[in-house]
Amino acid sequence: MRVTEFSGKHEKKSTHPREPGLHCRWKPSHAMPVAQLTLEIRIEHAQSLKDRRQVVRSLKDQLRQGFNVSVAEMDEAVTWQSATIGVVAISRSRDYLHGLVEEVERAARRILNDHGAELADSFWEYVES
Repeated sequence: MRVTEFSGKHEKKSTHPREPGLHCRWKPSHAMPVAQLTLEIRIEHAQSLKDRRQVVRSLKDQLRQGFNVSVAEMDEAVTWQSATIGVVAISRSRDYLHGLVEEVERAARRILNDHGAELADSFWEYVES
């Protein structure tokens, strides 16, 4: 969908006559790096799904607020004592992303330790768009 302004009101117009939805015809001249960080978490003290949720929600909220990144739980809450969290950021600079990912990982480790949990493993990669 394209949004155009018309007399102070927004009017939506489809970019394709047969397909409603969001379309983009513009292609960037260079790839934009996206950093994807995966955090594997162990929550040994969790005795219920509620205990697990408390740790995961706190981690997600603090990372979002502190770093302006997208954060999501990647697995289903099958076991109470583990979770997988995905963190994604986009920037023009790979150097900036590298530093950001390292800071996010350190913060996640600190936040989890404060909640009696641990960062069991973490890995990250660039995804070019």
